[in-house]
Amino acid sequence: MNPLIRPTDMRIVETQLHFLPVQTRMPLKFGHESLSSVTCARAKITVENRQGHRATGWGETPLSVQWVWPSDLPYEYRHQCLKSFAQKIADQLPLLDLTGHAFEIGHDLIEIGLPKWQAEFAAQKPNTQSHTNVTSIHSPPEPDSELPHLAALVVASVFDQAIHDAFGNLNQIDIYRTYGRDFLPRPLSDFFTGAAQRSLFQDRFLDEFLIHGPPSTLPVWHLVGGLDPLTQDQIRPEHPTDGHPVLLRDWIRRDGIRCLKIKLQGNNSTWDYQRLVDIGTIAQTEGATHLSADFNCTVSEPDYVNEILDHLKRDHPAIWNQLLYVEQPFGYELAQHRIDVRSVANRKPIFLDESAHDWRQVQLGHQLGWTGVALKTCKTQTGALLSLCWAKMHQMPLMVQDLTNPMLAQIPHVRLAAHAGTIMGVESNAMQFYPDASSCEAKIHPGLYQRREGVLKLDTFGETGFGYRIDEIHRALPAPQTLD
Repeated sequence: MNPLIRPTDMRIVETQLHFLPVQTRMPLKFGHESLSSVTCARAKITVENRQGHRATGWGETPLSVQWVWPSDLPYEYRHQCLKSFAQKIADQLPLLDLTGHAFEIGHDLIEIGLPKWQAEFAAQKPNTQSHTNVTSIHSPPEPDSELPHLAALVVASVFDQAIHDAFGNLNQIDIYRTYGRDFLPRPLSDFFTGAAQRSLFQDRFLDEFLIHGPPSTLPVWHLVGGLDPLTQDQIRPEHPTDGHPVLLRDWIRRDGIRCLKIKLQGNNSTWDYQRLVDIGTIAQTEGATHLSADFNCTVSEPDYVNEILDHLKRDHPAIWNQLLYVEQPFGYELAQHRIDVRSVANRKPIFLDESAHDWRQVQLGHQLGWTGVALKTCKTQTGALLSLCWAKMHQMPLMVQDLTNPMLAQIPHVRLAAHAGTIMGVESNAMQFYPDASSCEAKIHPGLYQRREGVLKLDTFGETGFGYRIDEIHRALPAPQTLD
């Protein structure tokens, strides 16, 4: 094990993993699939410094199967693979003997631990008869039965977030204050690979790229799903009657929403164009001022997007002017889909989302003409910070996008947006799809779990780690998971 060099350094001594089931009130469509329930993975990590002092940290993210692993494979096979991989990391992470600052440990987790565990996981399929009452998983068809890298990152993010939280708690300081040179004196060139990148980031440090004195409120984006009704005649008996809005107009009026993210199909240009017009018209009449278009990663040619944008500009210039950016029209894996997107970028900014696995993918996207990056904490806090630095060094604007984050997952997500300096606030839609899931956390942080006057309030964080105030949140957790 490497020595703990700095007095603030730490090592991991123990992990715990919990799975929390959440049911949606309305389905959320991802590509060709819809999400109606999700398992949230929550990790607790215990750390120790060289003086023998210990602290704990927490991380959480939804294991959104349909988003992290789009496939024709059975849902339950993919779901259980994600859970089994999470259990594997929980079991193996302390054995890596990683030490240092949370950012250093997170970097080694991504660069050393994750490739090792993915390879082992591919060689040995998940245990299909564990004590967690997992039903038997039949051998799936090839070739897409291996855990995608995005899925592995999302699972790892739970532990990476907990590492950062624990470091702040151990040193009794807010985690964002530890990204300065007092705690992390190593330059960013130590964390990028390749001579060109090391030269570029020589004598540059993480805290240079972050917002200091972040805002106390953030404009919040509302997600208009592809299945969401827009008018009263589209209401169906299966839509909820739970006191929360269903129609877009009611959401805008109740929450003061000013920013609307529009989910499109990506394979039906007539429907997509009309959806933009219909929602844009509602936005104008209700006072919403900003729109974005999410084509669901199903587009194969830039002309599909270009024709819709040109049509919108020609026939509805006011809606065109409200469209702030286009989000990830094309497939996840940039190396397999080397599409030059400059023609789209010449019309509207085009942001990487699903493809932005890490800074290397952001670099490739930049070469292909992508203009911005949508960060997500579900791809690890460490990885998001590295992508943030690379993007800012290359003048790529940022957004922070949601994975429908409930409960603890909302807090690192919103804090990243506040410190990243986005073009317009943060996306947050858990209150649309499972508002009651965060009831325990909302008692401590009410402004984070409800959207009022078009913003989230960031004024209730604790003083250490991510500021969860975990001891004040009275949530009963299921028993920790273990590997057989």
